Amino acid sequence: MPAGSVGSAGSPRQVAIVTDSTASLPPEVAAERGIVVVPLQVVIGATVYDEGADGATPDLVAAALKEWKPVSTSRPGPAALLEVYEKAASDGATAIVSVHLSGDMSGTFESAQLAARDASIPVIPVDTRQVGVATGYAALAAVDVVDAGGSAEEAASAARDRAAASASLFYVDTLEYLRRGGRIGAAAALLGGALAVKPLLQIEDGKVASLERVRTSARALARLEELAVLAAGEASVDVCVAHLASPDRAGQLTEKLAARLEANLGGREVWCGELGAVLGAHVGPGMIAVCVAPRL
Repeated sequence: MPAGSVGSAGSPRQVAIVTDSTASLPPEVAAERGIVVVPLQVVIGATVYDEGADGATPDLVAAALKEWKPVSTSRPGPAALLEVYEKAASDGATAIVSVHLSGDMSGTFESAQLAARDASIPVIPVDTRQVGVATGYAALAAVDVVDAGGSAEEAASAARDRAAASASLFYVDTLEYLRRGGRIGAAAALLGGALAVKPLLQIEDGKVASLERVRTSARALARLEELAVLAAGEASVDVCVAHLASPDRAGQLTEKLAARLEANLGGREVWCGELGAVLGAHVGPGMIAVCVAPRL
């Protein structure tokens, strides 16, 4: 795990940035930017794994779900986060910004709040009201502010602002996995239970919400492309396509988005990668997501 008190250029950082593994930051990016990543856990059967390359991977979770094995997830406890905060303090940090996925989707933000009360230095927990890459982009926005000489309060504000401006859109082959985990909420009633429905969803005010209903996966991906282009508008944005056990469809969508953004906006880099194991456990194989995050 990279030291939170080290800046992107290797110099001591007084404001440390912490996030959780659902932020889907590539390890090399987290290390380069000096972001501490705290793992959530995945429970498969009776075995508990930390999310990450040496524990719960997307492939492991996808295989377990396809075999209908019991799969659940668990937040880091306050003690685990407090240990991270105290390590950052011992490395020279004088304040911490702790950026996490929506508090309505996980108890991780609550753990951060509880740990912050006992930390030896000020900690500002941030509930991004987002999941996945949008949380990662929020953490990167906080790092940008700190590296430019900003305060912990300014970094936390930047993280919240970027998360609020980001669009998180996704397609799932079935609502069954979201129903199992209790994450679908009112969207289930809106979408109904018809097997023919291919649901498009979004993160709205920290929760999974219905976006559209379409009849085929091809139409769903085409709509994701259209909606992502609309969300990008004419702003300077970062775009990421994430998937679980669906690399071909994700790759095709990435190529189409890159071409559209090149034609419309003079080019935008579009990242493509696997969704993290924890989020994957709740959406199931075949899921495709697009995050569009304006650069504020």
